[in-house]
Amino acid sequence: WVALIPGNLLGKLPRINETEGIPYKDLMCVIRLFNPIGKETWYVIEYDPEKELAFGFVDLGGYPELGTFSLKELRELKLPFGLKIERDKNWKSKPLWMVERAHMAMYELSV
Repeated sequence: WVALIPGNLLGKLPRINETEGIPYKDLMCVIRLFNPIGKETWYVIEYDPEKELAFGFVDLGGYPELGTFSLKELRELKLPFGLKIERDKNWKSKPLWMVERAHMAMYELSV
C-alpha cells in the first residue's frame, strides 16, 4: 500500500490536540487527500501515527466541517476501477481559513 502520510511529512504534522489554543486563522492544512473519482477531500491539520487518526477539514461533497477521521479506513477504501484515496503530491500547506473559503466558493458557484 502507498502511505497517505509519508515519513518526510510526519514531522511537519502536529499531534492530535497539539494545536488546541492556536487561533483558528493560524491552523494549517498540511496534507490534502482526495477521492480521484469523487468530491470527497480531507485536509490533515493534526495526526496521531499510532492510532492512524487525523484531525482536519473534511468535505464529503456538501457540508464541509472540522473533524477526526481514520487514515486506516481511508487507505482501505476500495473505489471503482481499483482506485484508492490519494494524497495530492503537489499540495503546499495552506491556512485553514483559505481552504475553507475555497470550498465555500465552490458551492456558491454550483448553486
